[in-house]
Amino acid sequence: MTDPANGKNTSAGPEGAPTEDIVSGEERGSSQVPADDARPPLIINNQYIKDLSFEAPAVPKIFEQIQSATPDIGVNVNVQARPLDDTRFEVSLQTRAECKAGGAMAFLVELTYCGVFTVNVAAEHLRPILLIECPRLLFPFARHIIANATRDGGFPPLLLGPIDFVSMYQRQMQERAAKGGDGGADGAAIA
Repeated sequence: MTDPANGKNTSAGPEGAPTEDIVSGEERGSSQVPADDARPPLIINNQYIKDLSFEAPAVPKIFEQIQSATPDIGVNVNVQARPLDDTRFEVSLQTRAECKAGGAMAFLVELTYCGVFTVNVAAEHLRPILLIECPRLLFPFARHIIANATRDGGFPPLLLGPIDFVSMYQRQMQERAAKGGDGGADGAAIA
């Protein structure tokens, strides 16, 4: 049904549920959402490689050692976030992977992969979003870059396994509490 006062479709859906006017995209009903609450809680603005380093100091000799020795691979991951303004944050996923074979360094790859995120959540939810959800979104891209770097370096691609960012965050909060930190955002780097 069209409202003669404004010319818009005002019919209700099943059982009085709000409907959307397909032409204007407006939703009508008794529960209009204020514009501020309609913002998405998390937006990925940009993703980028901030730093990438690949070293293979013992090539080509190391290729022979890898054939006869089981490689020892160590991976270290760190997450940091820093505010850019009131709602935008840069989240850095820092990954360091080292491979040794027969006591010699086969390769070392270091990657800092970042994203700029707009976060519209209550202050008490900010830290978990920045240190769990944002790195969870960045990780597949960082994993792909590391696999390509090791493959392009002449080695089999290093495929990083899944990372439990929730456990990392909980450990970090326990360490902050043990050191006497409050675990809250302090306006500086959030780590």
